[in-house]
Amino acid sequence: MKKNSWFILVCFMMTHTTLLAADTNLTVKIGSKIHTESVILGELMTHLVNHAGVKAIHRGELGGTQVLWKALKRGDIDIYPEYTGTMTRELFAGSGLKTLDDIRGRLLQDNILMTNPLGFNNTYAISMKKAVAAKYGIRKLSDLRHYPFLKFGFGESFMARNDGWQSLRQIYQLPQTDVRGLHHDLAYQGLNQGAIDVVDAYSTDGEVAYYDLQVLEDDLQHFPKYYSVFIYRADLQERLPQVIKALQELEGKISEAEMTKMNARAKLDKVPENQVAADFLAEKLALKVEIPEDSLWSRLYQLTIEHLILVSISLFAAILVSIPLGILAFKSRRLGQIILGIVGMIQTIPSLAILVFMIPLLGIGNFPAIAALFLYSLLPIVRNTYLGLHDISPQLRESAQALGLPPMARLRLIELPLSYRSIFAGIKTSAIINIGTATLGALIGAGGYGQPILTGIRLDDVGLILQGAIPAAVLALLVQGLFELAERWIVPKGLQVKSR
Repeated sequence: MKKNSWFILVCFMMTHTTLLAADTNLTVKIGSKIHTESVILGELMTHLVNHAGVKAIHRGELGGTQVLWKALKRGDIDIYPEYTGTMTRELFAGSGLKTLDDIRGRLLQDNILMTNPLGFNNTYAISMKKAVAAKYGIRKLSDLRHYPFLKFGFGESFMARNDGWQSLRQIYQLPQTDVRGLHHDLAYQGLNQGAIDVVDAYSTDGEVAYYDLQVLEDDLQHFPKYYSVFIYRADLQERLPQVIKALQELEGKISEAEMTKMNARAKLDKVPENQVAADFLAEKLALKVEIPEDSLWSRLYQLTIEHLILVSISLFAAILVSIPLGILAFKSRRLGQIILGIVGMIQTIPSLAILVFMIPLLGIGNFPAIAALFLYSLLPIVRNTYLGLHDISPQLRESAQALGLPPMARLRLIELPLSYRSIFAGIKTSAIINIGTATLGALIGAGGYGQPILTGIRLDDVGLILQGAIPAAVLALLVQGLFELAERWIVPKGLQVKSR
């Protein structure tokens, strides 16, 4: 049975890989960052690529700059929207890049090419409520140094970037100590509620006008120009030149006002990004794009399939590895401590960190997410297998030895059946943990129930969040129920009666 299961899994993965390889030359994989503007630009590219007669796959909301850049270099994506200032200050910090030609030359070292700017500059805009700014007479960034009690709330990426908070504090000699890192889109809510006083915004954010914010003058000119461009792999130009020609139609065509309007429609008016992009192309390039209707049930079906793939493959692999590890931990006391220590240590690593660690090894998509979920599934099964064997009474062991059974026969006929209940409990625990943790896979393009949750957080849409959270909770309950039924069939009835 175990050999058949392995055979089916290997055949599935080989078939899936073969199909992907056959389709690679005819498909363009587009990536975008986790903020709304990047998703809209990704949708603009998707429409243009499809209109050029090439299939486009948009992997949206993949995370921050480093995730997209590594994915581009690995070939997991072919193209994504980036900003000149981000490249000079973040990707290639310290390289002394200043002009577009400088950036092109540096990109070429990694076999990456770049379009001309799309037309708008989306620089950082340190902002605060106009009423608060007027109260203290704050107009420019250097004024902030006189008000150390102000509370700052910056996005996680701004807190970590080379052109973010640390360099801003040094340049302007800011004394503030109450500085919190939080999700960029949640910072606006905190500002509106008075929980924080100053946030990092983007100059094309629709929220700047919506929340009546004062953009503080960058009087020391700390922030560079952040012109939006598309950066893409050089081999894309070679195999699909019509795609690059189609994307070049957008060069110089998007003004700051137009980008701000698109961001506001998506974020504030709740218009889907693909529709926002289609409307802009129709108005600007007279390009008609048909948006296929996508019902709630069809989306839910697709998300469920994606989520089940992540959970089932990772859990199946964990079962095959964990039970032998648990047996080994029981049989060898010294080795057992090492095994339990390692799987316990893995469990303490934040799940998001494991996902990020997987990107350099496996790229983005299903494989790194499955690998991370596999690692998280080990501890409950290994420990419960070990404990189930360890807790067998010495009298039963002595009886088995008295019957003259060899060690492997004792394990197969007596010890493992007596441990079934404990092992099954570990598998059930891993399955339920897996379902919840798998939602994070959306951050690296694995899809599943985490996708609407991420989008809902970004758009401040509770309905979208619930579209992912409720099915995940229901799936966990269903899995628990199925395991309860399976336990009655697998665990010997004598042990079931004894456990009551």
